Amino acid sequence: MIHEASLFEKLENKKVKCHVCAHECTIADGKRGFCRVRENRGGTLFTLIYNTVSSEAVDPIEKKPLYHFLPGTLSYSQGTIGCNFRCSHCQNWTISQVKLEQAHIMEITPEESVARALASDCASISWTYNEPTIWHEFTYDSAKLAHEAGLKTVYVTNGYITEDALRDISPYLDAFRVDIKAFRDEFYRDTCRAHLQPVLNSSVVARELGMHIEVVNLVIPGKNDDPKEIRDLIEWVHDNLGPQTPIHFTRFYPMYKMKDASPTPVATLERAWQMAKDAGMEYPYVGNVAGHEYENTYCPRCGTLLIDRSGFQIARNVITADKKCPDCGYAIAVVLD
Repeated sequence: MIHEASLFEKLENKKVKCHVCAHECTIADGKRGFCRVRENRGGTLFTLIYNTVSSEAVDPIEKKPLYHFLPGTLSYSQGTIGCNFRCSHCQNWTISQVKLEQAHIMEITPEESVARALASDCASISWTYNEPTIWHEFTYDSAKLAHEAGLKTVYVTNGYITEDALRDISPYLDAFRVDIKAFRDEFYRDTCRAHLQPVLNSSVVARELGMHIEVVNLVIPGKNDDPKEIRDLIEWVHDNLGPQTPIHFTRFYPMYKMKDASPTPVATLERAWQMAKDAGMEYPYVGNVAGHEYENTYCPRCGTLLIDRSGFQIARNVITADKKCPDCGYAIAVVLD
């Protein structure tokens, strides 16, 4: 469904400036923005994907990955078409980089989305698989209805959202699972056709707005795995998002236009995990390595195994109802309801 966009300004000569993502495209009449799904028609910006869904599933919340947000629950998950990045290694490129006219899609209203989530016994709705920022109008309407129905809401995001757009949806957005893909602007420019600083800015704003934040860093051999770069990322998260912010170092597998690259050595991820622990991060994780001990949650004070994970499933969770370690009473940074 075509729907008038929000958060744009009208310029001279029927041009418009979009204020949803950090590209803030100036779009001429008849043209589309960088995301390919927001179009200027006669001096008014329209979203071409308002209730356009390319993918839906009922996922464990751990798949996002979110390890400290409603652990052990299900999340009704939706994706659409398009993206404001051009990542060479995108695992969902068949929906993020495809043209709208070529996509296999269905239409699901916000009301239907909430009904499907409730019928599936989900505790939340996640907008994921591609970038939810470019789906702002639909996710805003859906998130508002979700809150009215008692559901939590999640953005699985690249973080390239403007402060205006983030503040706009913030009353209805509970979790901000953000990819910080590297800690060098060069990587963002060459690999994603974007910049690092807007991602850092939005992450700080999300924290200030009270959202639950977890950070994912996909470690790619030869691209963003330099120990100094990883250390700089860890220190930034520690100082700006807080030492209790979960940070996931995940394994890369060759994909899309990076099929000639190698999978990440597990030792590289373990080194990043140790660096994070040494820097005072309380909840680092290793991801995309099935059965690894560092996908579990341990008490930062006494080391007790709190959440025992196997892939996306939880075998045991002993965190108390008042969010403490049962052995030493340490307060655990987790959202349980």
